[in-house]
Parts: sequence; structure tokens; C-alpha cells
Amino acid sequence: MNQALWERIEAFEIDQPMSEYSFSVRLAHENFWTEEFTQKAILEYKKFMYLAAVSDQMVSPSEIIDKVWHEHLVFTKSYEEFCQLLGKQIHHIPSTHQKGEFEKFRQARTHTSELYQKKFGEQPSDIWNQHSMYDSLNLKKAKVKLRTKLLVVLSLFVILFFPLYSYSSPIIRLMSDQSFLWGFFILGVLLIVVMELYNQFKMRKLIKGFSKDSFFFYLSADELIYLKTRNIKTPILGILHELVEKGWVRINSDKKIELLKNNSSSDPKENQVLEVINHHEIIEFEKFQRIISSKKIFQNLSNSMEAFVKYVHKSQRYHRIFIVNVILYSLFLSFGFIRLKLGINNNEPIGYLVFFLLLFSIGFIVVLATLSQFAFSRSIKRYYKNFVLPQTIGSENWKLSYYLLGASVLAASFAPITGYNRNQSNGGCGTSGCASSGCGSSCGGGCGGCGG
Repeated sequence: MNQALWERIEAFEIDQPMSEYSFSVRLAHENFWTEEFTQKAILEYKKFMYLAAVSDQMVSPSEIIDKVWHEHLVFTKSYEEFCQLLGKQIHHIPSTHQKGEFEKFRQARTHTSELYQKKFGEQPSDIWNQHSMYDSLNLKKAKVKLRTKLLVVLSLFVILFFPLYSYSSPIIRLMSDQSFLWGFFILGVLLIVVMELYNQFKMRKLIKGFSKDSFFFYLSADELIYLKTRNIKTPILGILHELVEKGWVRINSDKKIELLKNNSSSDPKENQVLEVINHHEIIEFEKFQRIISSKKIFQNLSNSMEAFVKYVHKSQRYHRIFIVNVILYSLFLSFGFIRLKLGINNNEPIGYLVFFLLLFSIGFIVVLATLSQFAFSRSIKRYYKNFVLPQTIGSENWKLSYYLLGASVLAASFAPITGYNRNQSNGGCGTSGCASSGCGSSCGGGCGGCGG
């Protein structure tokens, strides 16, 4: 192990010069990666390039490292300086998928793995053995869209309504209006409670299926804060609060933000906030919020988390949870509609029944919408609170309190812009819609690198 060379490689500042769209920001933006995973991929890329520098044979990257390599090649000046530090010009050799190349790249991958273990130990599975960041979630993608499954289930209930009516109406007819209404109401409430417990259990089981080296267990406080409300304003408020507490900025009573000290922070998101405020000196909060939300570093935060949720929502396991909810709620409502049809046929009063049917129909729609938008986020919060955060120490402790408790931990100066009343028990920010995102794509075939 050439320790001196490795230390120089590890210390190489790939993000220099620091900018709004620096290397790591651009890399995360194009691949929908989290902060921690991006930095981990960059570190493994540096290890790979060290192996390329010290090896006299061809070495081959994983798909994830290859994405970092492709991105670094775009930053030509940085890549040239990096190769000078390595002492070699490392050439990128893409696979042409010719039959004769298969054995060459297979041997290169084997050699890379053996050399890595000799120099650095065990290869991180999430970087070297996965095709994307999201593979570590161990979730199979559903072959049929959830919307299609939902339409099929609802269509079946419409088709089977009359057979169900024929078999169940004699039994339902024996019940008095009052006893049916009370039974219908109690059963509906119990169904909501039971399904909420079922959903929590299934979501918790889904999370436990994630690989232990998954990015999920290393989400930053800002990413967790965003997941809680799916609103980029929430983590931005947390960052702004940090700067207020440091005495670098001030929020005036007229909802304007003023720069007090033009300092530089080690946190790139804090630096981005300071740059925006410094550019305007004094800026209205609403305008500040619009500008800062458009910055790539904050778009990365929301895009990576939305891609994470979207990936889960497209999985077979999530589809099963959702469809079970739809089937049971539809079955329950079917008996209500059977009683309604009997009442109409017999000219009986149906006002209360119609009211209950509307009440539960709206309630079930709300439950399903919550399951789609926030049930997974709530499960993440419970899991982090019970299993991850008790072991967490460091500078993000205040942000983690903000994640758990919401706006109640913000300084009093934030009341004008958050509308939070400390005499009220409910806090936090809104739950606006989410930005659309995807999970990125792989670059395809293998690549190799060797000293020039």
C-alpha cells in the first residue's frame, strides 16, 4: 500500500472550486443520490483510481463508480489535475459489447476485487455490487401499475355487486335499520383502526427488509425533515434557524431577512443560503424562499427523497399493502350499498345510511391518500426514532429535534414567517405537493481503466 499516494488522493478536493453547481451537486442531481451516498461513491471512486494508478493490469469499476468517473471526465481541468496527482493518465475504456471483450472485462473485475481487498479490505456492497442506489432496498418492481390494479379491483366490485346482493340481502334484510346503522358505524371505525395497525406493521416490515448497508440508514437530518412533510420549505427553515442562532442573519418583524455577518460555513447548503441573502442584503422571506428552493442543492434534497418514495410506491410489496386496503374498504362499503338498495326498493328511510356512506367513503379516500403520501414517511419517522436516532450523536442533534418536534423548537423570531403559535400543540410546516422525479438510469456496459 502506497500510503503517501493514497493520502494525497483522499485529500484531493474534487469539488474545488466551490460553486452552486459543483461536482458533487451535479453528480447527485443527475443520479438522484442522497448526500451521504454521493460522498461515499466519490470516496470509492478515489479508491478505484488509486488501484488503477498502482496496478499494471486493467481494473474495472462498478456501475455506480463508473457514473462518478463519467462525471469527473466532464470536469476536464479537475480530472487532469487528478491524473497528475496519480502519476498516470487513466484512460476510460468503454465496453463495445463485443463477444471477445467479455472475458477481458471479467478478468478485470476479478483482478479489481482481489486488489481492492488487499489494499482496502471488503468492498462496500451498495457501491460495488448494486446497479443503483435504490437496489439496496431489496424491493422488486411491480410489473403492473398500481392505477391499473386499482381500476381492476374496483371494476370487479361493480361487476360482483349484484351476485353479492343476491346472496347477502336475505341476511341484511333481517336486521332493523337502527341495528344495521350502529353495526355499520362501529364496524367502519374498527376497520379504520385495524387497517391503520396493519399498514404500520407492513410498512415497518418493508423497512426491515432493506439491506443494512443501504443509504436509508444514513439519511441526513435535512433529508429526514423533508420526508416528514414533503415540503422543501421545512429543511430550509431549519438551515435558516441555524444561521439566526449563530448570529449571522436576522429575521425582522416585517418578514425580511437581513445579513449580519458575511461568513463562510462548512455546510454547502448554509453557504448557498448565505450567498442568496448576501446578494440582496435584505430580502423578503417569500422571495428568499422562491429563490433558494430553485437552487440545485435543494432540488437534490427533494428529488432524491421523492425518488426514494416513488421507488417504494412502485414495488410489489407496497402494491399489496395498498390493494388489501382497497379490497377491504370496498367490501365494507358494498354491504352499505346493498342495504341502501334494499331501502330504496322498500321505500324505507335512507337519510342516515346515505350520510354514513358518504362519511366513510370520504374517510376511506382520505386514508388511502394518506397511505399514498405520508404513511411511509410516518413509518420512517417511527423507525428512526426507535432504532436509529438513539444511537446518533454529533452536530445535527438540534436538527433531529426539529425533525421529531417540528416548528415548536424554532426560535421566537420565526413566528412571523411560520405562523406557529407556541400556545398551540400542533406545529410544523405544511404538506404541499411533491416534485416529480425519477430514479436515474444506468450507463450500461462495463468499463475499464488502465495506466497510460
